[in-house]
Amino acid sequence: MTERLTYILVDGENIDATLGQSVLGRRPEPHERPRWNVVLDHAERAWQQPVKGLFFLAVQETLPMSFVQALLAMGYTPVPLQGDGKVVDIAIQRTADALRAREADVMLVSHDSDFAPQMTALADGTRRVGIVGFAEFMASTLRGVPGVESFDLEYDVQAFNARLPRVRIIPIDEFDPQLFL
Repeated sequence: MTERLTYILVDGENIDATLGQSVLGRRPEPHERPRWNVVLDHAERAWQQPVKGLFFLAVQETLPMSFVQALLAMGYTPVPLQGDGKVVDIAIQRTADALRAREADVMLVSHDSDFAPQMTALADGTRRVGIVGFAEFMASTLRGVPGVESFDLEYDVQAFNARLPRVRIIPIDEFDPQLFL
C-alpha cells in the first residue's frame, strides 16, 4: 500500500503574470518571485502528507536549463510543453482529469478560471482540494468551488522574502496598526 500524496499543479506563468501585472505593475525581479520550495513545504505541513510538485511551463525553442535544474533541485517535476494554444492550461486540465482516478489530494497554484471545472470534479468529497495564489486575484469561479481550501501565496504560504505592495481586506482579528505606521 502506498502513502497518500498531495499533487501540486503549478501554473507558473499565471502566478508570474499576476505578480508582475497586478501586484508589482512591472516585470518581477528574480528576488521578488515566489520561493517555490516553500510552496512544497507548506503543502506538506498543511496536509501532513508527502507532496509531488508538477511545474508546468511553456517552452518556445530551447529548454530554460538553469530554471529546470533549479526546479529539480527543489523537488519539482518540470513539465515543459510546446505547441499551439494555451499548452500549460491544457496540460494542467488533463492532469487534473487524470487525478480523478487516483486516491490523492490536489493543490492548484493558479488564479485561472479555466480550471474551475476540473477543481469542481476533484472536490467530490473523496479528497482534499486546494487553490494557492493571491486571494484578491483568484477567479471567483475557483473561490466558489464547494469544499476547496484557499491558501494565500504571501500570507499563508509565506513564499516571498519581502512584503509585497498589496492592498487586501484585513480581517479585524489580523489587523496590526504597526504595519501602517
